[in-house]
Amino acid sequence: MASNLDDDLAPTKTEGFKLGAKKTVKQYKELDQGDESLRRWKETLGIGSGEYLSDPSDQRTVIIQSLGLEVEGRPDIIIDLTTADAVETLKKAHTFTIKEGAVFRMKARFKVQHEVLAGLKYIQVIRRHSVKVSKDEEMIGTFPPSTADKPFYEKKFAWEVAPTGMLARGKYEASSRFIDDDDRKHLEFDWSFEIKKTWA
Repeated sequence: MASNLDDDLAPTKTEGFKLGAKKTVKQYKELDQGDESLRRWKETLGIGSGEYLSDPSDQRTVIIQSLGLEVEGRPDIIIDLTTADAVETLKKAHTFTIKEGAVFRMKARFKVQHEVLAGLKYIQVIRRHSVKVSKDEEMIGTFPPSTADKPFYEKKFAWEVAPTGMLARGKYEASSRFIDDDDRKHLEFDWSFEIKKTWA
């Protein structure tokens, strides 16, 4: 079962796409300094602006700080993922309620450290009664290390509509993964939600 889930959470590959050579932030800064268009491109990535906030004692490239659920007309539900036991608590003790037909979207807040992070993606597989119901893959993007000017990034995903009807109501199990173009898994966790007639 674990290998099936691992396969389900694998990102979609684009045929013929090859990653360029990996460069350090310093190499990007020094790259073609006389090229005005390249300088502007580096500025859009945030390279060279502000003091970097990377923690030398923390080797992670990306730190997922929180995952949130935005629902039209309701307060956001935010899951703090910064504590050591947050993922385990999420798996064991927390089931979210989503009202059938509700319009919602997820959002992720994160910090990047040490290097340019290429092609961060969020992949989610939803199962009901052990049967895969859906797989969603959201490209988050490429980001330089967080700086004092930009201490974190936030990505809001596409709006979705919760299913409706008696057959749609019930508990769902979800598995989520944050992965990059180098196939490095930055965070993986399981969680659950329930579709109900009301929010209560």
